[in-house]
Amino acid sequence: MSNFLSDHLIHRDDDFIVVHKPAGILSVPGKGDLHDSVLTRLVAEEPRTLLIHRLDRDTSGILVFALSKAAQTHISKQFQARETDKIYQAVVAGNLTGEGSVDIPVIYDPERPPLHIVDPAHHKPALTHWKVIEHLEWQDQPVTRVQLTPITGRSHQLRVHMQYLGHPIVGDTLYADEKYQQLMPRLCLHAMSLSFHHPKTGELLTFHCPVPF
Repeated sequence: MSNFLSDHLIHRDDDFIVVHKPAGILSVPGKGDLHDSVLTRLVAEEPRTLLIHRLDRDTSGILVFALSKAAQTHISKQFQARETDKIYQAVVAGNLTGEGSVDIPVIYDPERPPLHIVDPAHHKPALTHWKVIEHLEWQDQPVTRVQLTPITGRSHQLRVHMQYLGHPIVGDTLYADEKYQQLMPRLCLHAMSLSFHHPKTGELLTFHCPVPF
């Protein structure tokens, strides 16, 4: 645990740190005994660490944390105002072609936690742009590598939108059928690129994290 920061560091300056979150670890502590998280590990090494945003436990990729209250406020406002650019990569079930958008609200399903579902009547929008990168075959099953650009940031948005298209993400134990769950031991969803403005200089910064699948 003591080497988490050095092992996963992408960038660090006086105002914030950018790290690569592995799949399978929470961004922040959960309920009950779920104390272990990226935030917990970072605070143990750098007590100034402050939360800005989060990724699902099973999603890997770029996370940024502030090192001052001012930086936390500045960068958080960029996320809230959708002034950040986030690009994900995923591998989805079947042969998806072309590119397009999914524009349908995503809400929590209280009858089947932790699942989320689409609900066209909900008042908060959820918008995802998608584009096919390549077609592959894993264990004799057709799969498609896609680039995903979420414009909004709803919980499970990318996972539910891909399921809505009929192409759930490979390795998704919540939204894919068993055949595609077993193709990979992890969810094939990765936050590969993040852009935002530096809280002090205003410079537009872009960070990248290689896709591990």
